[in-house]
Amino acid sequence: MTKSELIEKILQTNTILNLKSSEMLVNTVFDSIEEALRSGDKVEIRGFGSFTIRERLGREARNPKSGEVVSIPSKKTPFFKTGKELRERVNC
Repeated sequence: MTKSELIEKILQTNTILNLKSSEMLVNTVFDSIEEALRSGDKVEIRGFGSFTIRERLGREARNPKSGEVVSIPSKKTPFFKTGKELRERVNC
């Protein structure tokens, strides 16, 4: 499902919101999650899952084409862990 499909689904299930309001709703949710993760907070949506940031350490790797050793710097990556209810719904 894409972002535009999610907006369309909201429009189909909610007669109060128009396209612009639905799009703003989805953008606000995504922006809020991004902002919380950027500030180092954990985002937990009960029954769905939780978003956290994981620190990946820097390392040495090889360029597969040339064989040259390349240094990969450390970085932060978002991580999503599914909640128990979502796992059960998907595996039913």
